[in-house]
Amino acid sequence: MTTPRSPRTPAPTVRLIATDLDGTLLRDDKSLSERTVAALAAAERAGIEVFFVTGRPARWMDVVSDHVHGHGLAICANGAAVVDLHAGGTFIEVRPLERSAAMDVVVALRAAAPGSSFAVELTTGIHYEPHYPPFHLDPGATVATAEKLLFEEAPGAAAPVLKLLAKHPDLDPDAFLALAREAAGDRASFTRSGPSALIEISGLGVSKASTLARCCAERGITADEVAAFGDMPNDIEMLSWAGRSYAMGQAHPDVIAAASGRTVGNNEDGVAVVVEQLVAEALRAAGTTAPQG
Repeated sequence: MTTPRSPRTPAPTVRLIATDLDGTLLRDDKSLSERTVAALAAAERAGIEVFFVTGRPARWMDVVSDHVHGHGLAICANGAAVVDLHAGGTFIEVRPLERSAAMDVVVALRAAAPGSSFAVELTTGIHYEPHYPPFHLDPGATVATAEKLLFEEAPGAAAPVLKLLAKHPDLDPDAFLALAREAAGDRASFTRSGPSALIEISGLGVSKASTLARCCAERGITADEVAAFGDMPNDIEMLSWAGRSYAMGQAHPDVIAAASGRTVGNNEDGVAVVVEQLVAEALRAAGTTAPQG
């Protein structure tokens, strides 16, 4: 958790903004408001880098690809991939889930939560079991058992696994997540990002926070110089790591508890509200003022 600062100790100026997309930066209709677009551009002009940090795969990043500005990078698949959106979603770094670990998780969850079905997200696309809800955005997916989807002729012969997804038709979402962590938490990292009993499973130690920390270290940026935004359990580690963190107005209770601050909901441009304040703070620190007009 972020340690509260003394009121007499000013917080470092923010150098990087890390924001989740769905339920956070994006409105419920998956759009970016004009106010949000303007706030992100103003941040970049003020010298504050903006990183999109999402559970989405690279191929679903078209909603924000025009707004990633200079560096072009985004963190996708809950930290399993760093991609260059300026280069059409090219993978810069991949932190895979080993297929043997993924298969161990499948076996453990089938025993602990009968009725679970699975999907496998690869660097080349997603594939899923017959009873898994179909992905209408991915009509070319292979439908087969998890054993077949995870099989490879030789180690490294198939595309890397970014994450495994597990869906249950009846369990409470938080209960399913807790059960999964108990059943196989020593084999992989478990989280969730939506309202249903859908778990997202990454390599052990892989999260939005761990990959963001690596990207920041490459830039000489410390956690205290990062402001992060999120709304669901897959954002908790990132919000706990960042020096300043903001839960959205409608966020999951555990997210609100993890964040050091709170903003209004995603449909009320909650990220833009705070980013405008951060930009004004950065400009004051630099001895300049926001441009008029």
